[in-house]
Amino acid sequence: MIFKKAQRVRRIITITRDTRDGILTYCKMNHPNEGILILRGKYKNGQVFIDGLVIPPFSHTGPTFAGFPHTFLPLDPSYVGTVHSHPSGVAKPSVTDLHNFFGFVSIIVQSPYEDDDLFAYDRDGNLLEMTVSLEKI
Repeated sequence: MIFKKAQRVRRIITITRDTRDGILTYCKMNHPNEGILILRGKYKNGQVFIDGLVIPPFSHTGPTFAGFPHTFLPLDPSYVGTVHSHPSGVAKPSVTDLHNFFGFVSIIVQSPYEDDDLFAYDRDGNLLEMTVSLEKI
């Protein structure tokens, strides 16, 4: 019996403009600390559609960290990932970010939190293609 390695699905991220703007506002409000949010949306055939945000319960943040206990989250299939800010201005995922990966995508927002400062990654730290939709998904 020959085993074939499963081909990896090319993941594309689509986020609504309102959701992107909400992320940027939240990051600016929390600066100089990191901010963290849960992404809501849908996953279908390698495409992640993001159209909402949730503030995680019991989240904790500081200038170099942000997290939350996953055990307090209700079971909700609309959670597709997380977004958090990097006040340092570097949007590369750290080892800690990769070890605490949640869902299908992790978005990192670098300071100064402008429209082009959002970067999406998969659980291996690979950069993903991300587009902004002007309408509700």
